[in-house]
Amino acid sequence: MLRRDWQKDFLGQAFVALGEVIGSQRGRLERALTGVPGKRCGTILLLAEELSNCRDIVTMQLCANKLDKKDFFGKSDPFLVFYRSNEDGTFTICHKTEVVKNTLNPVWQPFTIPVRALCNGDYDRTVKIDVYDWDRDGSHDFIGEFATSYRELSRAQSQFTVYEVLNPRKKCKKKKYVNSGTVTLLSFSVESEFTFVDYIRGGLPRSPSKDAAEFHRRHRLHGLQRPYQLSAYALALKAVGEIIQDYDSDKLFPAYGFGAKLPPDGKISHQFPLNNNEANPSCNGIEGVLESYLQSLRTVQLYGPTNFAPVINQVAGTAAQVTDGSQYHVLLIITDGVISDMLQTKEAIVTASALPMSIIIVGVGPAEFDAMEELDGDEVRVSSRGRYAERDIVQFVPFRDYVDDSGNQVLSMARLAKDVLAEIPEQLLSYMKTRDIKPRRADPQ
Repeated sequence: MLRRDWQKDFLGQAFVALGEVIGSQRGRLERALTGVPGKRCGTILLLAEELSNCRDIVTMQLCANKLDKKDFFGKSDPFLVFYRSNEDGTFTICHKTEVVKNTLNPVWQPFTIPVRALCNGDYDRTVKIDVYDWDRDGSHDFIGEFATSYRELSRAQSQFTVYEVLNPRKKCKKKKYVNSGTVTLLSFSVESEFTFVDYIRGGLPRSPSKDAAEFHRRHRLHGLQRPYQLSAYALALKAVGEIIQDYDSDKLFPAYGFGAKLPPDGKISHQFPLNNNEANPSCNGIEGVLESYLQSLRTVQLYGPTNFAPVINQVAGTAAQVTDGSQYHVLLIITDGVISDMLQTKEAIVTASALPMSIIIVGVGPAEFDAMEELDGDEVRVSSRGRYAERDIVQFVPFRDYVDDSGNQVLSMARLAKDVLAEIPEQLLSYMKTRDIKPRRADPQ
């Protein structure tokens, strides 16, 4: 389905099954667009092509020289459009550069594109590049074009490559026409794109000073509970924990509670071990966490406010001890409360974003969780005192969105686990990539 983007004009929609596209003749399926009453919306052509398993990514930078002048009161505002050729000879846009304003000699910023997107792993497949002059009304002026291939582009690793920009119409009309300028490939580099599975299979990289026999793959789950609805807490913990515990070698999970008065003197705590063992707060498996959680309910008195910063800082302190990529921590916070220390929590998240850790927050109960959405950072990166989070490390979901009225608890909890864990692989990869930590080769069996 073509989904509506509220910042652009809605042109229409079409519903098709993936099997229809793949099973159509030559992998081409044309459908009429609908959705605007009383108006013909045109058609959409869908092309299917199996992607190669090439995982290389390319970073390149280009500039141009003496492009045609297109603007009456200025020069030109050039940008490039890259097209991948399809198996049937048609072309599909795979990248657009930024617009460089008012110049005939633009230098575009370096950009990165997967080799799959550029040529689907076929190094000799044609890559077409159009040069346009940007216009505010969207009627961009065509300056010219040139064609190349991945193999030809890759030669720029050792030398500059210069392409003539040609405008076919001008070439036919003007006998003395030479070109509409030139584009130079300034740099071209290739590197492999590692996946979450690469790191898991390799056991995650380890410090060279550690002996291989002592190395363990440790993804630690920190469960933090302030009970409101026992069933909701237990369900959320089991749904997420039973999946993530498979990535932990020792299955020992430090588990804390927060927002309670502790016996015997009623001292208020925002960070206490659920198993009542300060020296060793780890529980054996998710079942052990649940057991300690239920036992803690019988001994503590629940008490506000809801402060997140102490527990985030505690996990961050642990994560800061090993930053070579051999450990990655996942902090699971299950809460029913409106956050009370927002400023301190933002500061803690900004600090934690530079460490090997992620934070999952599951909100249970009827409270308003607007503040949690702010911490999620999908739209606007979390900031504190002028500092921005290095990475987006927080994922928030409200538990009530996953309560299945039909009573299919298994299905609804599977959806919950899928959504709360969806961002963890990318968050782990972003940490590894920014620190140039590569996965170890998996030991042969």
